[in-house]
Amino acid sequence: MPDLPTVVLLHSAYGLRPAVHAAADRLRAAGHDVLVPDLYDGRTADAVEDGMAIKDEIGRDELLRRAVAAAAPAADRGLVYAGLSLGGAIAQNLALADERARGLLLLHGTSDVADGAEADGLPVQLHVADPDPFEPHDWLTAWYLRMRRAGADVEVHRYPGAGHLYTDADLPDHDKEAAEATWRTALGFLADLPAR
Repeated sequence: MPDLPTVVLLHSAYGLRPAVHAAADRLRAAGHDVLVPDLYDGRTADAVEDGMAIKDEIGRDELLRRAVAAAAPAADRGLVYAGLSLGGAIAQNLALADERARGLLLLHGTSDVADGAEADGLPVQLHVADPDPFEPHDWLTAWYLRMRRAGADVEVHRYPGAGHLYTDADLPDHDKEAAEATWRTALGFLADLPAR
């Protein structure tokens, strides 16, 4: 059996909703250990505006601190950081700061790439709606170029006509066909990751 990486899966601005647990269950069924931190301490939102208000109340630095603390007990294993939308942005920050990271799986979200960031061959896979109001084409082009310049091995998968959080079956954005295609591709990516 291959050495499957442990995945840290970070939730979106909606909080730790059933869709995040369903995603974790998919990963576990494929043989991965999965950590699913609750960065909002039990709070969830039904509307994106409410979720963004919770995010702003907690603050970016505190969300990053909580994510790092949740990942720390397993960090020596060489983690894959994964996230949904806001969670993807946080996952990207953690992966770029962890020289032992085995991979980065982004669903619906990215973050800015700092000048001088180093990814040194880090495998990265992004799944995103096309178009996506939160991840416009110009932004994604600049993000891709910065990640490549940092040394990341980046794949981008676009899903025309899907809504932003199309993997969440409880949201209007849900697109079953795009979600299934995303998970097939993502599980293959994770299964093929080399040891670091």
